[in-house]
Amino acid sequence: MTGVNSAAVSRKPVTRERALQVAVGLADEGGIEALSMRKLAGELGIEAMSLYYHVKNKNEILDGMVEIVVSEMAVASADTDWKSALRERAYSERDVLIRHPWAISEMDARTTQATLRYHDAIIGNLRAAGFSMPMVGHALSVVDSYVHGFALQEASLPLDPTGDISAVTEEIMAQQEMMAGTFPHLAEMGSTLILQPEYAYGNEFDFGIGLILDGIELAHAAEVATAQTDR
Repeated sequence: MTGVNSAAVSRKPVTRERALQVAVGLADEGGIEALSMRKLAGELGIEAMSLYYHVKNKNEILDGMVEIVVSEMAVASADTDWKSALRERAYSERDVLIRHPWAISEMDARTTQATLRYHDAIIGNLRAAGFSMPMVGHALSVVDSYVHGFALQEASLPLDPTGDISAVTEEIMAQQEMMAGTFPHLAEMGSTLILQPEYAYGNEFDFGIGLILDGIELAHAAEVATAQTDR
């Protein structure tokens, strides 16, 4: 193999799928702002212009990255009861967005075949359960807003993967004396809740999604009752 570059021989072939996976890894590590065509090409071991043989532009890369992320989210089977389906969707989406926090804004900004299939499945589930289309809209709006907002907040807080805030416990304790005089309610919350050994911010998700699903159930039941009365 005289005259052949050994690095080129051992290098993995560049495909669209591999380029997208590497792009997701770069965004996971450094945020979406860390992703550029030049940097992605460098990670793949090719020149930036060669990348355009596999993708048209950065928009196509971002769309493909969103498709990868959405494909990791669970889709409940059609015969799953609506409440379980929404709960499964919420927990799965939150878990995926914890792994890919950059995708929170990109999912909302991009429409791909994967996102359309993802939304279509849960709409079908809710419709099969007797939800009117306006109620479907209400349910998805409040659940998705909560999940995305919670994931965004988790991404901005100094939490470990379990949602534990112990990484900044010492800093909170150091502020307790100052806060006790100036912000007594925050000080009380810190000492009686956040600094307790069993507390993890991630557990707040359980309370919130339970409250939302119970509220949707009540609203749906009220809508059904009203429709029956109006007949």
